[in-house]
Amino acid sequence: MTLFFVAFIVNVTGTVLKGVDKIVSSAKEIYIVYPALIDTVGDVGSVVGSTATTKLAVGLLKPSFRSILNHRKRIVATWIASIVMFILFSVISLLTQGMLTVQMFLRFSALLIATNLIAVIAIALVSFYVAILTFRRGLDPDNFVIPIESSLADSITTVALLIALFLVSYGFYG
Repeated sequence: MTLFFVAFIVNVTGTVLKGVDKIVSSAKEIYIVYPALIDTVGDVGSVVGSTATTKLAVGLLKPSFRSILNHRKRIVATWIASIVMFILFSVISLLTQGMLTVQMFLRFSALLIATNLIAVIAIALVSFYVAILTFRRGLDPDNFVIPIESSLADSITTVALLIALFLVSYGFYG
């Protein structure tokens, strides 16, 4: 069942990525960072999901979605680390393309930070929810939490990038 779910999510990601491509077909700086973005969001999901399942197993978290408040320090710390990474990705991408100016850095970083805010909120909520759900049902979290959040991270990041393009800089790239 997990395999079918993952296959479906991968198809959704590809479809949304076509929409991103239509908007930014000439923006190489986005294509350079895209793999790093989806990987970083996946890593955030992995940290949130893995630490939540560990805390659930040892009794430090109650199996309730409200217990996300007791996990917020870990989520916020992971989120801050991901924002730092997204800013570094912005610099590296623009530098490799010979486009690093203050104006381009601010615009591209704004796009990536908006993508980060949308994607990380979504993946943290999904990862935490899947961790709670697998714990409640007595399922092995290694078979569900990481595979589901990894697959969803690609789609969530791609959708977040598309939304950020419309919100932050559609006119800049379109």
